[in-house]
Amino acid sequence: MTFHPMPPLPATPTPGQPGDFDFLTGVWRIHNRSIVDGEWLEYPGEATVHAILAGVCSVEELRIPARNFSGMGLRLLDVENRVWSDHWVNGRSGVVTTPGQKGSFENGVGIFVTDAVEGGAPVKHVGVWDNITPTSCRWRQASSRDGGQTWAQNWIMNWTRVA
Repeated sequence: MTFHPMPPLPATPTPGQPGDFDFLTGVWRIHNRSIVDGEWLEYPGEATVHAILAGVCSVEELRIPARNFSGMGLRLLDVENRVWSDHWVNGRSGVVTTPGQKGSFENGVGIFVTDAVEGGAPVKHVGVWDNITPTSCRWRQASSRDGGQTWAQNWIMNWTRVA
């Protein structure tokens, strides 16, 4: 499986603006590749995304029937600070992840990062929106245990617009 390098994390993020996630509004088919129980699996999915609050919020309903899985992506722009946060709600729990991955769009690529501690060691998680066109985009998720020098990808979603 070919992996593309993760983009560098911005030292000074570009200020967010309403409508940055408008590219995602619509109905999508998704080809997923993710690590499940240590093995890469491929499976279909679908999503419906709505922009609300004049582009300050993007709400995604993700459905993956093949894995009996659903959830909601909630992307919110802090208008005053001009920073996006990307939150997740697993359909099984109904709990919003907080604080959410903070991020920005850098040269047409959305980069969203969370710093965490796992097993007593710092870890960075990143979600990247790239390859954005009017009819397609890609989202990738990865983790780094060396401050962002190297990344281990664990989920890749190729989105194709249906409507």
